[in-house]
Amino acid sequence: MTVSVSSCFITLVVLFLWRIEDIAEACRCAPVHLQQAFCNADVVIRAKVVGVGVVSRDTKYDIQQIKMFKCPDQVIHAIFTAPSPAACGVTLDLNKEYLFTGNLETGRMSVTLCGYNLPWEDLSAAQKKSLTHRYQSGCDCKIIHCTSLPCPISTTDSCLWMDWGTNNGRNLACIKRNGSCAWK
Repeated sequence: MTVSVSSCFITLVVLFLWRIEDIAEACRCAPVHLQQAFCNADVVIRAKVVGVGVVSRDTKYDIQQIKMFKCPDQVIHAIFTAPSPAACGVTLDLNKEYLFTGNLETGRMSVTLCGYNLPWEDLSAAQKKSLTHRYQSGCDCKIIHCTSLPCPISTTDSCLWMDWGTNNGRNLACIKRNGSCAWK
């Protein structure tokens, strides 16, 4: 009996240790400037969340599209996300308006915590204005996030973003003019 109890215990320990990597995995995202999220996304929309459900282990949010900023000519009626923040899923409030940046996968819009999916009311007036034309015109530029000094040397096709939690850079757009990119 001792052998079978100890072998069961060892089996349980091995199974636990094998799964601990999955349990320990958490969503990790680097800070992203709204312009970079805009440029990297397939779809950028302002929408109101009107319903929530589960489809194939994903969370499905039914939305009412208010304004399309970037998309290949289609109306989005729902967005999909992973079921939990640990898996990079986004948690949204019903009857609240958001700005969503996401990607199209087999005709479905998907969003993650690593995108820029904030309540519409949290955006500054400058950010809202930049969504209509400025960010698109700066997609040829690269935004380099500087996290500590010294910062990497900027090239003519990039802008250094040294926000460091102050939100000073959130109202700026990196725009290309005369072959060089600069903050405006």
